[in-house]
Amino acid sequence: MSKTRITVIPGDGIGPSIIDSAIQILQHAGCDFDYDYADAGLVALEKHGELLPQATLDLIERNKVSLKGPLTTPVGGGFTSINVSLRKKFNLYANVRPVISFNGTKSRYENIDIITVRENTEGMYSGAGQKRSDDNNSAEAMSIITREGAERIATFAFELAKNEGRKKVTVVHKANILKSTSGLFLEVARQVAARYPEIQCEEMIVDAACMNLVMYPERFDVMVTTNLFGDILSDLCAGLVGGLGMAPGANIGSGAAIFEAVHGSAPDIAGKNIANPTSVILASVQMLEYLGMQEKAERILGAVRATIEAGEHVTRDLGGSASTDEFTQAVIARL
Repeated sequence: MSKTRITVIPGDGIGPSIIDSAIQILQHAGCDFDYDYADAGLVALEKHGELLPQATLDLIERNKVSLKGPLTTPVGGGFTSINVSLRKKFNLYANVRPVISFNGTKSRYENIDIITVRENTEGMYSGAGQKRSDDNNSAEAMSIITREGAERIATFAFELAKNEGRKKVTVVHKANILKSTSGLFLEVARQVAARYPEIQCEEMIVDAACMNLVMYPERFDVMVTTNLFGDILSDLCAGLVGGLGMAPGANIGSGAAIFEAVHGSAPDIAGKNIANPTSVILASVQMLEYLGMQEKAERILGAVRATIEAGEHVTRDLGGSASTDEFTQAVIARL
């Protein structure tokens, strides 16, 4: 039986370092994968003259599962976001961003366990209608919501809640103001919710959701929302558990999936061996769950949790002084 092949995109800045950490841990957990490495981002621009080479797209298409470090899209110059391009190219319509509390992190809360399910291809990130006036005094962009897109992300969220034994899905919207786009999203979400009577469906306007997440985060379980709101809310949720260094993300479509650290490439600390690799390690845990390797996923999660709770070999953002390598070896030792 052939091994599962994983496309690995190390990325820019701290990306290669934290990806290497995740790969080491996967190997020590007994994950017998074959890895195909591919370039994207600034590294690819320097080596191949383009941010997203066709060879990288071909590997993603062939292997169907990818583990990705942070990528840098140059500011200005007409460059399109690489992450948005990947999501649209492979129709990765569901962005799944879980946050869970870890004892030992710098956080104001305990026992947080929230999953944000974000529609990943429509809304304000569709890129449609972006233009400026000839006098450069006004700008426009279009938000596009389709019934098909809203139904498949709402169904994804309720199916996830059902499969994980969760009790509630909160539909986050702005239908009181954005009556056409957010109104359609809410309407379709209600129709989908009716098919899952065993799961409580709650509706919340996005600004109220932000306030309640800060004041009463324990009230949330699974959230489903549109692209822009999901991007903002998932970062807010990361702040509840210690920051983006603790927040992984999965981009899932019907034919491919890309798992990633959701934070940036942090070029200021690249090459210094001080980055916290937890985000991409947790993304690799999501990848194992996607592949049905639950036991290995739980082992790695347990080792990360024990390492952070012990506090002896954690990186600076977690209150310690350990290097990326020392943190990685501490997790491996607990495997």
